[in-house]
Amino acid sequence: MNKRQLLRAAGLAAFLVLAGLPGHAQDFPPSKPVTMVVGFAPGGAADAAARLIAKKLAENIGQTVVVDNKAGAGGNIAHQQVAGGPVDGTVLLFGSIGPLTIAPHLMKVGYDPFKDLAPVSGGVNFPNVLVVHKGAGVKTLAEFVALAKNKAGGVDFASTGAGSASHLAGELFNQRAGVEMVHVPYKGGAPALQDLLGERVTSYFSAPPTAMPHVEAGKLIPLATTGPTRPAYLPNIPTVAESGYPGFEALNWYAFVAPGKTPAPILDRWNLEIVKVLNDPDVKEALNKLGLTPQPTTRAELTAFMKKEDAKWGAIVRDRKITAN
Repeated sequence: MNKRQLLRAAGLAAFLVLAGLPGHAQDFPPSKPVTMVVGFAPGGAADAAARLIAKKLAENIGQTVVVDNKAGAGGNIAHQQVAGGPVDGTVLLFGSIGPLTIAPHLMKVGYDPFKDLAPVSGGVNFPNVLVVHKGAGVKTLAEFVALAKNKAGGVDFASTGAGSASHLAGELFNQRAGVEMVHVPYKGGAPALQDLLGERVTSYFSAPPTAMPHVEAGKLIPLATTGPTRPAYLPNIPTVAESGYPGFEALNWYAFVAPGKTPAPILDRWNLEIVKVLNDPDVKEALNKLGLTPQPTTRAELTAFMKKEDAKWGAIVRDRKITAN
């Protein structure tokens, strides 16, 4: 075979490989409706954000984008389902901190976040806000730490479940502040908040939209937020970091991932489309009203961020001897 025949053969082989890839980039947008899977029930912050983003994506690419809520096991069911899903660009997952970087350290989840799922782009983030009931008798984080160290039996903190983001925020605070708050897990934010308001539990690292109406009504006292900086919608509440614990950060976040074997050209194109939506002024404003900060990234940036979070929370799970039960 001469040089020209070799080149033709190589070109034909490359064409056949590309043609065989499902949903090759030239077919974008997909010819079928796109499903955006959310691992939580309708009505929450994740669902609201996903629907806002899905609507704008559909407008931009000229294809239907349907939000599919697959609640259960803290979002792990949805993540496992998408890990084995179609790789033609028709499935995206609005993944979250728990199933992607916490749960794998606590239990067998049935998927590897870094092999069975492919990063597409960051989505949104928001901090927790540490709140206490009025009867706790503290108004600052320093007073709360003093109470935790000096009160007989210490203090307790509610969470939305063992291994949840609110639980890990409390354990990180235990580690950094040198206290031993007692963890009280609940099956969701509503019962946790109810017991906090009823003064049956002392504190709670809550999502701001859940806690702030009760703060504004004077029923709860906000002590600090857990992000690196004060969010624009909570300018008067200090961060844990600026209250004596530099570098403290415990963000809740959601990111877009796809089935792990999705071809790179499709992932790259989805990244462009999602980043475009997250940078849209109207979308940003709508997300901010929900207490959410857009977090568009490159695929490489999301991978690096997830690995950093995975190492951080894995270390906390081991150090604090946290279990899923």
